[in-house]
Amino acid sequence: MRIVLGVLLFLGTVTPPLAAQMTGAPTPGYRPMPGIPASTLPQALREIGFDQRLDAPLPLDATFQDEDGRTVQIGEYLGKKPAVLAFVYFDCPMLCTQIVNALAAALRPLSLTPGEEFDVVLVSFDPRETPALAKQKKAEAIARYGRPDTATGWHFLTGDEASIKRLTHAAGFRYVWDEETKQFAHPSGIIIVTPDGRPARYLFGIEYGPRDVRLALVEASAGRIGSPADQLLLFCYHYDPMTGRYGIVIMRVLRLAAIAIVLALVAYIVVMVRRERRTAHARVVPSTHFAPRPVHRN
Repeated sequence: MRIVLGVLLFLGTVTPPLAAQMTGAPTPGYRPMPGIPASTLPQALREIGFDQRLDAPLPLDATFQDEDGRTVQIGEYLGKKPAVLAFVYFDCPMLCTQIVNALAAALRPLSLTPGEEFDVVLVSFDPRETPALAKQKKAEAIARYGRPDTATGWHFLTGDEASIKRLTHAAGFRYVWDEETKQFAHPSGIIIVTPDGRPARYLFGIEYGPRDVRLALVEASAGRIGSPADQLLLFCYHYDPMTGRYGIVIMRVLRLAAIAIVLALVAYIVVMVRRERRTAHARVVPSTHFAPRPVHRN
C-alpha cells in the first residue's frame, strides 16, 4: 500500500499544466538559418511563408473550377468533413510535384478513406492554369495513391486571381512571382481543415508522416473519425506549431505508465487477498464428532 500511495503522489506532482506544454507561436514568413542575415536572402524568399491562422474561417463561398470545368464553391469540399488542403500550381517543374507525391505517399498507409472520412483539396494559385491541366494532375496523383475508387474524394481546383488571393490570404499562404526565373516562389506544406472550414493544423515541408496526417485529421474532426487508439495517441502526442509536427509528451506518457502501474498493483493486491482468504477458509475444516451409541445386549 505504501507503493500505491507513492505512485498516486507522483501522479499529483509530475503532471504539468496543459498551458505549459504549448507556448509561443511561429514567426510569420520565411525563417533563415542562424547566422544568415535576412538581407542576404533573395527578395522572393523574404516574402513567402505560412502565417498560421488557426481556427480562422476560410471563405467557403469563394468560387473555383473543378477538374471537369464545373464552377464550384470551395465550401463544397471544405465545409462538410475534415479535409487536407494544399496550395500548388500544377505546371510547377519541381516543388509542387513533390508536395503532391508526398501527400499521396502519406495517405497510402492510412485506413481512412478520401471521400468518406475526409477530402483532399488541391488548389492552384496560378490563375492561368486550366481544368484540363488539373484533370491530368489528378489522374497522376490517383495513380500514385493506388486507390482509383477514391477519386471522388480528390479535388483539383483552378480559379481566377481574385478567388485565389481571397483563399490563400485567409489560409495564411504567402507566395510571389519571381520574374527572373519565371516561376512562383512559395512555401511547402499542407493544411488540415475542420469540417466547418477552419485551419486546424499546418504540416510543413515536402514529407508528411502518416501518423502526423492521421492525428491531425482525427483531431480536426473532434474525434468523429478514427479509433480509440487514435484518441490515446492524441493524449500522448502534442502538435508543435513551430515545427508543424506531432511530438511525444513525455509527462503524459509517464502519467499513463504510472496509472498502469497503480492498476496492476491494485489488481495484484486484490488477487492475493482473495487467494489468502480461500487458503485460510480451506484450513478451517469443521469437524462433527458423533458419540457411539451404546450397544445394549440382552
